[in-house]
Amino acid sequence: MKNHQIVIIGGGTAGITVAAQLMRKKKDLDVAIIEPSEKYYYQPAWTLVGAGTYDMKKTERDEAGLIPPGVTRIKEYAGDIDADNNKVVLRSGEEVQYEFLVVAPGIQVDLDGIEGLQETMGKNNVCSNYVDPEYTWDILKNWKGGTALFTQPATPIKCGGAPMKIIFLAAHYMRKHNLHKNSDIIFASPGSVIFRVKEFAITLEKVVECYDIDTRFHHKLVKIDGEKKVATYEVVKYDNTGCMVLTNTGEPVTSVEELEFDMLHLAPPQSAPDFVKRSKIAHQDGASKGWANVDIHSLQNPNYENVFALGDSAALPTAKTGAVVRKQAPVVVDNILNMLEGRHAHNLGYTGYSSCPLVNAYGRMVLAEFGYENKRMSDPMISTFVDTTKEKWSMWMLKKYGLPFMYWDLMLKGKA
Repeated sequence: MKNHQIVIIGGGTAGITVAAQLMRKKKDLDVAIIEPSEKYYYQPAWTLVGAGTYDMKKTERDEAGLIPPGVTRIKEYAGDIDADNNKVVLRSGEEVQYEFLVVAPGIQVDLDGIEGLQETMGKNNVCSNYVDPEYTWDILKNWKGGTALFTQPATPIKCGGAPMKIIFLAAHYMRKHNLHKNSDIIFASPGSVIFRVKEFAITLEKVVECYDIDTRFHHKLVKIDGEKKVATYEVVKYDNTGCMVLTNTGEPVTSVEELEFDMLHLAPPQSAPDFVKRSKIAHQDGASKGWANVDIHSLQNPNYENVFALGDSAALPTAKTGAVVRKQAPVVVDNILNMLEGRHAHNLGYTGYSSCPLVNAYGRMVLAEFGYENKRMSDPMISTFVDTTKEKWSMWMLKKYGLPFMYWDLMLKGKA
């Protein structure tokens, strides 16, 4: 049996950032990361890859090179969390004992969540930037016209703004190449509005109108026939938002609608990893069932005080983006260090901050920043210099060049 002071499940954005910050603050800590992957991907750039304006190879690095110095890497899959006995059981059957556990495994893509999706993904012009953005670009650069259907699921997803970004980029591409006159663009979403935060919704609604995008709200995708190019939707009255979609709360289906398409881009259904779902650290019922249960400000599990969760797998009423980690990680790190010294986890500093870099065209972007209760919340590092509710070329440069630098050279090294 392995034994470590702090065990982190997940070597992605949240896991690496927490590990790096811990080691910067206290170099003699015994920290281990459970992460089996060979490669690490900067997924926020995959939208740009799907639009042909970013090199996929630049999003990839070796996982081993990102593990902070002094941190032990356990190159295996987590199988189960036994919080009652302070241990993680690996898929191999080996056990890893911990004093503190940080749950940060990210989110899993469930291609079986929609009938026909598994069979047609990656062919028949059915694509997803969440799965293979290079195939999205193959479809777009060969586009001659027809119906371009874009959609998202009735589950939480990572980077909730990503389905809109590729719509806007595709629409702009079609205009630049004079393809828009024989193209119809449809956005079918289970949400009720394009965006819940009104300051940003005003701008996005103008973008939708400019591109003549046909929005179909309350539409839940349930089936895809890739060969016939038909998508089947249940029309359901969800009280959701375009950027933060919730799971089905039992509203009745009012009708069924079939939409024909020539290309279909979707965000597939997503969920917490299975080992999180079946553990006692997860919500056992309700709308957040299966997601890691934490206090929304301290990120501490209410039933196991030595367990923390952050990032995509945590049940928090805000968007699941990389930006949240920059605000969540210092809270988790501070609370663990306090508890190691015999104090309580008194840092309640996470206020729900998230941001969606909403690209509206090649060369323009809005940076939607908000916190809990869908309230606008601007990071002074950016808002001091620019109004993030407006389409800006400077925001595009931030997305394409600034954020990757901040990610690789600051966040993952525990500096931001």
